[in-house]
Amino acid sequence: MVRDALIVQKREWERRLAEPYVERKVASSFARAGDMIRVVVGPRRAGKSFFALHTLGRTGDCGYVNFDDERLLGLSDYDELLHAVDAIYDSPETLLLDEIQNLSQWELFVNRLQRQGRRLMVTGSNAHLLSSELATHLTGRHLLIPILPFSFEETLRIASKRLTKAERKDCLETYVQDGGFPEPLLKQIDRTEYLRTLTQAVLYKDIVKRHRIRAVQGLEDLARYLFSNVAKEYSYQALARVTRCRSVNTVEKYVRHLEEAFLFFSLRRFSFKVREQAAYNKKIYCVDNGLALAMGFRFSGDRGRLYENLVAVALWKRRLNHAIEVFFWKNAQNEEVDFVIQEGTRVEALIQVCQRVDDPRVLDREIRALLKAGKELRCRNLFILSEEREDTESFEWFGIKGRIQFVPLWRWLLESEAV
Repeated sequence: MVRDALIVQKREWERRLAEPYVERKVASSFARAGDMIRVVVGPRRAGKSFFALHTLGRTGDCGYVNFDDERLLGLSDYDELLHAVDAIYDSPETLLLDEIQNLSQWELFVNRLQRQGRRLMVTGSNAHLLSSELATHLTGRHLLIPILPFSFEETLRIASKRLTKAERKDCLETYVQDGGFPEPLLKQIDRTEYLRTLTQAVLYKDIVKRHRIRAVQGLEDLARYLFSNVAKEYSYQALARVTRCRSVNTVEKYVRHLEEAFLFFSLRRFSFKVREQAAYNKKIYCVDNGLALAMGFRFSGDRGRLYENLVAVALWKRRLNHAIEVFFWKNAQNEEVDFVIQEGTRVEALIQVCQRVDDPRVLDREIRALLKAGKELRCRNLFILSEEREDTESFEWFGIKGRIQFVPLWRWLLESEAV
């Protein structure tokens, strides 16, 4: 049974290697991974397996096992699995173990393989693989490789031609609505239906089934509410009131499950005191704009929130690579800065995001908050990202001075990918 399943998986791998591949941008440390365990994490259908298959498929000495396969459910004889892999792939030195979280006690198996001299790449759709738990699960050294839906820069590369500034702006407007999940971009399939089916699979396969959730309607209500309210603050108490999850503890657990499944992520409000950070409300973001629009109540008219979600995802990706920490800022007057970027102990930059800056009232609000936050956090790198304005201007508000850089969103997204 195991051998038959792996033979079919090998044929699937060979077919996928023949398909067109868009090169993914990963941290430069990936090329220097050496014998470290390479851990590829991210949402379902974001391209983790495709990235791993094309990365290792070029070597010609690699065995492949996909644990997201009902024929391997409940597998307990790991030696039988290894014997089948060695027979089919001629005792490969390198192994790709796909969707490893579906294997019981996977960390013990992976550690044993590394001790035996195997070179390993594993993929997973569970954010537990992101955390410090990796250090305790994997006794060997490991390198984390986040693979999210296509970035704006990656979607431009699909066009495979040099684009003008106007064309890039047009592409951004499409990307704002459609997001970056690979299959709808590369194949002629219905995007909305695809993303809704994907979300249902994540909810039921990665959350309901794994965590044995009985109140399924409560989980669905919560997910729908969060999809509809990206880039907004939340508290567990408020979520309990607006969904059928009446228990605050249940809501907190469900939000954690949704984040572990890579549907959402949260940003904390900035404070120099960790205890205060934990007490404040958080802000919720979706891993992909297309997903939010497919699953939430329509808010496509609120382009500012969609813009903000794109920036949040780009910054979150850098955070996953341990390059920065990201927060939002808010004061007692409810004035807010969308993103606080911290490197080490220093606040490196403050970013506001809005669609247009031609409304004086909107511009004054964004500038006032930036200047106040800049003074409080001792940060001089102030940015406003919008549809098209591109210049630098000095401002003053009641003696607080600062120079603000206005950057078009499309340009900032491309430059953030180059970091």
